[in-house]
Amino acid sequence: MPDTPAIEVHRLEKQYATGKRAVDDVSFTIAAGETFALLGPNGAGKTTTVEVLEGYRTRTGGEVRVLGHDPARSSRSHNARIGIVLQTSAESPNVTVAEQLRHFATLYPRHRSIEELLAATGLEAQRNTRVSRLSGGQRRRVDVALGIIGRPEVLFLDEPTTGFDPEARRQFWELLRRVQSEGTTILLTTHYLDEAAHLADRAAVIADGRLLDVAPIAELGGEAARTPLIRWRDDAGTLHEERTHHTTQWIRSTSEPMHDLEVIRPSLEDVYLDMVGTR
Repeated sequence: MPDTPAIEVHRLEKQYATGKRAVDDVSFTIAAGETFALLGPNGAGKTTTVEVLEGYRTRTGGEVRVLGHDPARSSRSHNARIGIVLQTSAESPNVTVAEQLRHFATLYPRHRSIEELLAATGLEAQRNTRVSRLSGGQRRRVDVALGIIGRPEVLFLDEPTTGFDPEARRQFWELLRRVQSEGTTILLTTHYLDEAAHLADRAAVIADGRLLDVAPIAELGGEAARTPLIRWRDDAGTLHEERTHHTTQWIRSTSEPMHDLEVIRPSLEDVYLDMVGTR
């Protein structure tokens, strides 16, 4: 990978006229070819951060770079290297799915084939259907197809699988893995933690506009947050808890009666909910 990060965010701030700070002193970098998940509850500042990086929203303070450029002063050549899937779809045109894809393909010098996009997004049966007549989930697939049509170097995905059924989500994950294998840098926001776990190399958690943690998926929240929990009740019915990485040895070394014994290994969801709940 190149030494220069694909995305650099340093002390990013966004404050509105009302005084609300949507993003407050957020910093992270994303390496070229990395898939990075931005996690947080609604209103945490995820979409605002992504929109600043896309060039759709001005920042109040801090520095940001995407492929070495300030997105607030990007050029047409820079924009051609970026793929974007917004959180909400634009007004649907009165053209078919294939016509829509064919039109956008002409805007990029290295576009994907229409057949590849239709197959990858599960829209083969809708190729001759007008976009305005598609269901919400099908329109979302068109958005995804348009985001990757130009083989972007950096791809922004803001809640990309909203409206997808489980099978369609799995198909989309396979498509993203192919995009990843081409060296594309991906910044993903999602409420599906299993999606982040399957796709992302690292993740950042944001709550109330502030960054809580940045780490590889398996290390998010720190070691203490991932320590297994032993829970049991004594003869009097009193609940007890103990955290240890050596669960079997600890249980064997305990002589007191243990009823309703449980060993709970925190999942990514447990760690995430603990982080944002504490915040």
